[in-house]
Amino acid sequence: MVAVAKEVAPGRWRAEAGRCFEDFRVGDIYEHRPGRTISEADNTWFTLLTMNQHPLHFDAAYAATTEFGRPVVNSCLTLAIVAGMSVADVSQRAIANLGWTDIRLTAPVFVGDTIYAESEVIATRQSRSRPAQGIVTVRTTGKKSDGSVFMTYERTVLVPKRGHGVAD
Repeated sequence: MVAVAKEVAPGRWRAEAGRCFEDFRVGDIYEHRPGRTISEADNTWFTLLTMNQHPLHFDAAYAATTEFGRPVVNSCLTLAIVAGMSVADVSQRAIANLGWTDIRLTAPVFVGDTIYAESEVIATRQSRSRPAQGIVTVRTTGKKSDGSVFMTYERTVLVPKRGHGVAD
């Protein structure tokens, strides 16, 4: 999402980013950019930082003996990057993530792959307990630069209505 300049005082402007509840429409698709090319350092550091000891992610000799023939990027890293790509369009103003469901890892990602993401709004509703907020559900898809899908998931977020956000 491109930031919009909002005048906060005469001659004083502030960038405003993110969507309020009223901005989400079922069926809208947000193409998240820029993409991200995954490096060997990204994969190794993330894997070891999170204490994942599976050698498929950081031992090239081991990975060469698998069906993949090379290290596979840690799927938790790809999930984190894809989710991060979606923040500006989906949850920049969110009060909370309410849930993640149906995470599907449909293809491996390798070092050197460039990944992109897009999110489709699949549901919106008023919050029953918070009248100044609404609930939005999106289906996010991670794609490689060749267009092949490697991941999908659904995420539900609580977002403010216009005029009720922290930045308003």
